[in-house]
Amino acid sequence: MVKVQVVVTDANILINLIHIGRLSILGSLVQFEFVVPEEVVAEVLDREQAASLEAAIDAKHLARLAFRDTEELTTFAVLVSFLGRGESACLAMAQQRGWWVASDEGGAFRREALQRLGPGRILNTPGLLLAAIRAEVLSVEEADQALEILKQHRFRAKFKSFRELLGTE
Repeated sequence: MVKVQVVVTDANILINLIHIGRLSILGSLVQFEFVVPEEVVAEVLDREQAASLEAAIDAKHLARLAFRDTEELTTFAVLVSFLGRGESACLAMAQQRGWWVASDEGGAFRREALQRLGPGRILNTPGLLLAAIRAEVLSVEEADQALEILKQHRFRAKFKSFRELLGTE
């Protein structure tokens, strides 16, 4: 039996998946359960993107999540003093519940996430697509096509093909 890791998902991951038309990946990876804080849903301002996100929630590819206690709210209040609302909500919930976070944010967010969650509990877009390849939800070719689309939306990757990450090139 595969242990399911709950992943609190930030807006940048969701928007990347919307760009490539693959929000359904979130519902296909059985080793993960994806959740999205209300603060992140509110950050998706583009109407078409917001509609795609709502459709993915309705299809149960991910679930909405609200703060559950004062510890989470207190952590959120500390984090929101130097991070965005969505990032702060994700990190507060992940920390207090012992979950993972999905985000492509660097800088202060990444440092804070590593400190609060420890290594190995941050999932980024390439890591998510790599998990989809390994789960046979995406082919390497489809993931590479997705990478090219993301690059058109200012996404930067330190690799040219997912074959490099898989060690097959």
